[in-house]
Parts: sequence; C-alpha cells; structure tokens
Amino acid sequence: MIRNILESLLKPEAYPEPTHSVELLQTHVSWIFLTDKHAFKLKKPVNFGFLNFSTIDLRRFYCNEEVRLNRRLCPDIYEGVVELRETSGGAAFHGNGSVIDYAVKMKRLPADRMLDNLVNNNRISGAEIQEVARIIANFHLNAPTSPAIAEFGQLDRIMFNWEENFEQMIPFEETTLSEVERNRIKAWVSSFAAENADLFKRRVDEGFIRECDGDIHLENICMMDDKVYIFDCIEFNERFRYCDTVADVAFLLMDLDFHGRRDLADEVVITYFETSGDTSMIALIDYYKLYRAFVRGKVESLHMIDSCIDIQEQERVRTKAIRYFRLALGYIERSRLRPTLFITCGLMGSGKSTLAIRLSFELGITSFDSDIVRKKMADISTDTPVFHAYGEGLYTSQVNDSTYAELFRLAETELAAGRSVIIDASFKRKEERSRFAALAKSHTASFAILYVTCNELENRLRLAERAASGQSVSDGRAELLERQQQEFEAPTMEEGLLIPLATTDSSPESLISMIYGRLA
Repeated sequence: MIRNILESLLKPEAYPEPTHSVELLQTHVSWIFLTDKHAFKLKKPVNFGFLNFSTIDLRRFYCNEEVRLNRRLCPDIYEGVVELRETSGGAAFHGNGSVIDYAVKMKRLPADRMLDNLVNNNRISGAEIQEVARIIANFHLNAPTSPAIAEFGQLDRIMFNWEENFEQMIPFEETTLSEVERNRIKAWVSSFAAENADLFKRRVDEGFIRECDGDIHLENICMMDDKVYIFDCIEFNERFRYCDTVADVAFLLMDLDFHGRRDLADEVVITYFETSGDTSMIALIDYYKLYRAFVRGKVESLHMIDSCIDIQEQERVRTKAIRYFRLALGYIERSRLRPTLFITCGLMGSGKSTLAIRLSFELGITSFDSDIVRKKMADISTDTPVFHAYGEGLYTSQVNDSTYAELFRLAETELAAGRSVIIDASFKRKEERSRFAALAKSHTASFAILYVTCNELENRLRLAERAASGQSVSDGRAELLERQQQEFEAPTMEEGLLIPLATTDSSPESLISMIYGRLA
C-alpha cells in the first residue's frame, strides 16, 4: 500500500499545479515530495513513543499543528494542509476520491540557500549569522509562557527526557553508541544536574521556560531574498517544544560545532546574549549542546531501521549518528580539560592527521597541520602535490625550521588566549618536542605527546593509496619512509604526558577515548 502511494506521488500528474518533475526526500518520520514550486510533506505511520503518527486522525491533527506553529517564524511559507485522495491513476493531491491521508503543503525553499549548504561552502558571513541569532533571541523574548509551560523546566521533567533517550538507545549498543559510552554520558548528565539544581530552578523562576521551536538547526534555516526562514519546528510533542530558551538556541550552536564552525557559533552566542540579555545562559550552553548532539545521534540511529532506505544510506546515517555521539562525549571532555598543548608524533602515513582532525572536532579546539602551514608559507596551494626528494626543495632543514617556528607561533597564540591547541606534525626530533614542551610550561598548560604508530606494511600501503588518490595535502610517499625512519627519535615518558596510539587495528574513536582516559 505505502509503496504504491509513493510510486504514485512521484508522478507529476498527482499534483494540482503543473510541475516538470517530482523529487522524493525522506527523514525518519516524513516523506517530502518536491515539485517545481512546492513541497508536500507526508507523515510516516510510525509510533516511536515520543512521536505517534500511527493513525490518519493523528496525522491530520499534527499536519495542522505543523502549519500553525511554523507560521510563527515562516508566515508566508506554510500554505496549509491538503488531502491525499484515491484516484483511478493512484494517490493524488486532487480529485474527489476517498481521502487516504493528509499532507502539509508549503512553498519550496531553494536547497542552495539552506544554512547547512551555506556553511559547508563557506558562503555565510558573520553579519548573516548574527541576524539569525537576533531573530531567534527576539522569538524567544516574545514566546509565550505559563505555569503549565514552566513545569517542563523542572529538573525531574528534564531528566525524564534524558532517561527516555538513554532507554531508546539500548537497541543500538552494537551499532552507534556502546553501553560504556552511554553510561558515561548518563553519569555525567546526572552529576551535572545534581550540582546545578539551583540553576535549573532559577531558570524556571526567571521565566526562561517558553514555547520554543524545538528544532533549530542548520537544515531548518533558509537565507533567501535577504530574509531568514526558520521552519520545521517540533509539532509532534509539546514537551520537546516547551523548554529552556538556551536549550533551543543550543541546537544551532551544536550544529555549527558539528560542521566545524566554532567561529560562527561564537558569533551566535555573543549576538544572542546581547539581544536577549540572558546573563545565566553561559553556564548551561554546553549541557544543552550535549543534549542536542545526543538527540540527533538518536534520530539518525532510528533512521537506520527504516525499511525504506538502502544499505548504503543506512551506513551513511550510522556514520553520522556516531559522529553526533562523539561530539556529545567531546562536550564532557571540554568541561574538564585544562589548557593543553597536544602535539602529534610519528612517521608519515601513521595516521597522525586523522587523529588530530577527530580530536579537534570533538574538543572544539584548533589543529594546525604542518603540511598546510608549510605550503601556505611557500605560497603553494595546499592541494598541489610536491614531489621533492627527501630533505630537498620544500623539505630542506631550513624550510623545516621555518615551518616549526610558525607552528610554535600559532601554538603560542592559542595558549596565550587560554585555549588548548593541537600541532599536527611528525616531531621526529627530541629537540623540536622539547621547545614545545617548554612553551606549554611557560603558559602553565599541560603538554601531551600523541605518539602515533602503525605496522610498516600498513604504513606503506596507506602512503601508496594516498599518493595514488592525489587528494592529500601531505606529500609523504613510500620511497621517503625509510629515510624518515632512520632520523626518527622516538619520544620517551620524560618528555611529557606520552600517549602511545597504535592505529593499525583500532578505530579513531577508540583511540580518542584512550586519549581521554589518559587525560583524566
């Protein structure tokens, strides 16, 4: 039945207005049919407990709720609820046949103007993201509240949502979130709640629990014709919409972190703070960002069990879910990490940069790659391969010294600002490592050496694959490995906090968890 409906709705003749084509998108709870000018959103007949679209009456009710609530921030986009009818040619949004379902009809928004695309393609300015923050802040200032709404800010209500999330993730222990990781997040959440019970109560007393949007992330924001459209709010469960205003804006902040744009997240925080005057929000931002990352990981996990998606798509959403959960774990580590200078150390092709990139993402700190710095200093595009012999051209001792001097300067700038930093380089000489250890000490920062290794066969295979792909910023090649091995001075425990990391048979996630364990 469902398959027949979907096939019918992929035909242009199923729609009341002429259209050249129809495109189907889907989430874990909706099918969205895109025509030339409109989007028709059909709710899936699912029941996840926190969301119930299992009957046609429920779907009709929540379609109407979706239109009503989204018109708060998108008054001219949501056109109304339309009937899906049975016709001789199949399901259609016209005709006089029996009503078989309902859908939300809205104007189609351009995909290239969605905020996730703008962020990914570096096409969003600070001024534009500030305008988004101002709109959200003013929306919150004018959002309704009441004693009934305020109840959802009580700590027992907040913890109920957490417990539901933890319970719903149990079936995914072998795929997206292990029991150990789930319990670690659960323990931290419980501890934070207990230690900050007075703050949660004050948020209720001061009127910060309001009828919010509930789903403000990059994919739900469109920048078009000098206007900001924030759409697709939570309509299906009021306890997800009745929340602390900082929990609402934290979704956008988390998503910017997820996309590696801490700079834009900082702009949002500053502008939102200035517009709202919310002086106590800072203490709760990371807590609610963790919550939002966990929920997104759960949503992606639920999407995996959708029978309508293929194996390739299942793997994509599994990877995305894991990334959200790693971000959630990273927020926990950020809460206890003192300023730290991390340096990688290891041979070319050992996996240093992969680990540095992942650690940078999870901890929200800057990582400086020696290969990128070296090429920028030489005014060479970072994606241009340089096939110089070992110790020649771009890799002479003089260029190496200049590169490490620039890395030293970059690290000092971050440490002076009280921020942790990662310097991703081979650090093959003890003398180089010692200078950076002294730099960390001068700023009373911790110093950690991430000593990355893999077996030689794997090492050479990685270098060969990387050279063949032509897509790596690094110019490391298998024929250069032996010379680097001869010059390499392995680090020792006396040099700092030495964390050995063997990448041959371990995932980046497990290795980063090992780093966290050593930092404890």
